[in-house]
This record gives sequence, structure tokens and C-alpha cells, in this order.
Amino acid sequence: MTDVPDEVLLLAEQREEARRGRDYALADELRDLIRSQGFEVIDTPAGPRVRPAGPPQPDEAHELVFTTSADVPSLLSERPRFEVSVQWVDQGWPGDVTRGIGSFRRRHPDRSIQHVVVDASRSPATTWPDDAEVLRMSPDAGWAAARNGALRRAAGSVILLVDGSIEATGDVITPLLEELAGGSTGVTGPFGVVTGDLREFRESGGPEVDAVEGYLMAFRRELVEGGLRFDEKFKFYRTADLELSFQIRAMGLRATVTPVPVDRHEHRMWANTPEDERARLSKRNFYRFLDKWRGRTDLLIEGRDSP
Repeated sequence: MTDVPDEVLLLAEQREEARRGRDYALADELRDLIRSQGFEVIDTPAGPRVRPAGPPQPDEAHELVFTTSADVPSLLSERPRFEVSVQWVDQGWPGDVTRGIGSFRRRHPDRSIQHVVVDASRSPATTWPDDAEVLRMSPDAGWAAARNGALRRAAGSVILLVDGSIEATGDVITPLLEELAGGSTGVTGPFGVVTGDLREFRESGGPEVDAVEGYLMAFRRELVEGGLRFDEKFKFYRTADLELSFQIRAMGLRATVTPVPVDRHEHRMWANTPEDERARLSKRNFYRFLDKWRGRTDLLIEGRDSP
């Protein structure tokens, strides 16, 4: 590989210092300056790397792409360094995730936020915002594995899982933190569902619900430290959020709806998956959910409140 000049390495160090100081405008400028000299910075869980601009060599590409979530270096044994870890998965629509990160940046200028992006697309390397830690995972690992990889990188006391279709239009974080602060709520978000039979779910404004949908869901990092993970058999995203919610409910914790100011744009994976294929994948995932939780009507609000 071509040697990286000392002056470029110095710029990379200055960019990393700017990122640690949350001066993302300066970090963006330094990244552009590095690129103007024929190099680029690749952010990895092991730290930033500088390489000549252009497509990575095959050995580099292999080194930078994780094939399983277990391969992702974990931060969970370390003390949290941020208030919130906001986590995104890109499966081919990076503009949506970039829009979402920008909206959180604008609406929460004084919050301590770690953005984690899992690039699980088959697209060429994307230039991500400088306030994001990026890890690349093989698309073949699936949606749940990508989410679990990000969970291992969580350095915030509270974790927000956000879909690329979500754009913050106001303060999203404060209401979620307040709801989780009491300790009895295990998972919360603006989109909740309830069921009476574990087969048919319907939207509900809460305040208490049976599950929180994965468009935006928040929970405490300590649950992940204790082993909370998505079931990695869920290669497709559908129903994985219900299954995670039920794991949390089975801990004796509540699932609640917390209204927050967001716009919900088109869900790209749903819209771009052929109708027959998404029906097949959705049905398979739902049967997986039922195999695990069939009969657990004791976890349901309706069942619990019945005489």
C-alpha cells in the first residue's frame, strides 16, 4: 500500500481531535482537505485509518467488513461515555440515514450523542457524517445481526434504535430519557402495538403497550450489558422489534408509547422488496416469533387486566 505522508496523518489526527470535541464542522473540513490530497479516512471500530482515495483493495475490503456481530469489538464492558447512542442500519439508502443523523444533530445541539451506523449495503463505501462511528457488515448477515453489531458498540447510557425513515423535527431525546428514568419502563418509543391473541397486532397510543415498533425504540444500555440481543435468525426486519419487546416484557419491564416530534418517511426496505417476497419473509418471521412466545398471554396488557 502507498505510504501515507506525515502531513496527511497529522490532518487525520486533527480530525479525530475535532470529532472527540464534537466540532463536526471542522472535522468535515479536515476530511475534505485529506481527500483533496488524494487520501481518505475510513472510520472503523478499531479507530480511523487513512488510505489512498479510491476503491479498497480486496484484502482491505475483507478486513473492514464484519461477517458476524460477534466479530465486532465490544464496548459494553466500558463505562458509558455518552448520554445516548443513536443507532442506524443502512441497507442501501445512505441518504436516508444521513438525513436522520443531520436532523438529530440540528435538534439536539447540546446533547452528548454517539451515532453508530452499520453499513450493511452492497454499495460502494459511503462518506458518512463525521459525528458517526461506522462499521461495515456483510449484507448476508441480516438485519438483526447488523443491529446486534451496533449494540456491541453502544457507548451511551441509553440506546435509541432509529430507522432511516425517521427524521427528528424537535427534541426527541428528552421525552424518551424521562420515560426511561423511572426504571419500570424497559422499552419506549412513539409507535406502539397491542394484541389480544399474539396473532393480530394493532397500533395503540398507549401509554402502555405490548410492543414498541422498531422505527424508533429506546431502552437502557444495561439491558444490553445483561445480554439483550435481537434474534439473528431474523434476516428480514419484520417482527424482530416485537420479539425484542417481548424479551424486555419478560424481564418484568413495561413497554410504553412516548410521543416525540418526528416525521416518518417511506420505509425503503418495505417499499423496495417485491410484494410476494416481503409477504413470504414476513410470514416466516412471524412464525418464528410465535414459536418462542406462543402461549405467553400473561405478558399481554389485555390478558393481565382480565379478571
